[in-house]
Amino acid sequence: MKKFFTKGNLSAFIVIAVLVIDQIIKIWVKTHMYWHESIRITDWFYIFFTENNGMAFGMEIFDKLFLTSFRILASIGIIYLLRKFIKQGYKTGFIVCVSLILAGAVGNIIDCLLYGEIFSESTHSTLATFVPFGEGYSEWFYGKVVDMFYFPIIETNWPEWMPFVGGEHFIFFSPIFNFADASISCGIIAIILFYGKYLNDSLNQLSEKKQH
Repeated sequence: MKKFFTKGNLSAFIVIAVLVIDQIIKIWVKTHMYWHESIRITDWFYIFFTENNGMAFGMEIFDKLFLTSFRILASIGIIYLLRKFIKQGYKTGFIVCVSLILAGAVGNIIDCLLYGEIFSESTHSTLATFVPFGEGYSEWFYGKVVDMFYFPIIETNWPEWMPFVGGEHFIFFSPIFNFADASISCGIIAIILFYGKYLNDSLNQLSEKKQH
């Protein structure tokens, strides 16, 4: 029984669980909500369906093909490092964090690779549906990432006396994101807060071993 509860199996479970939850949420939103439709949960939490071509939290900086290719290469790199971390006996908590980052990255890759091929287009007046493979709204590598979590915690106007932004509308927190984005963010933040020194020490030890 102990052999089953290994860090490798824990990592695989986390990745699979995050992927399943992420895809269930995305598919439900995409097939049940119109593009830019909003469902109010509270004054500071909405399910707001949108799609983006870019990176986490809707940023669009580079070409779509480049971004999708970069995501795939980055995920392969994370898998390689994760396997090394597990073999070298890194702490369980650290393995969990890296697994969350990997799961989130793969979750968004699925959207980019497949969604354009298997879904019809979402619009303000039509719901997306599954279509025969290859008859979707786009092609391989060009699918849009589905986002839905919106937390406008503070929504107000800047005071009129403030330079440059006086009187303008202000929202905190304005990015719209998905479960995969949240998984990546939680993994990175946890590593910075709890495992930054541990990671540095481990890397230094590996460097010293190689030198000797």
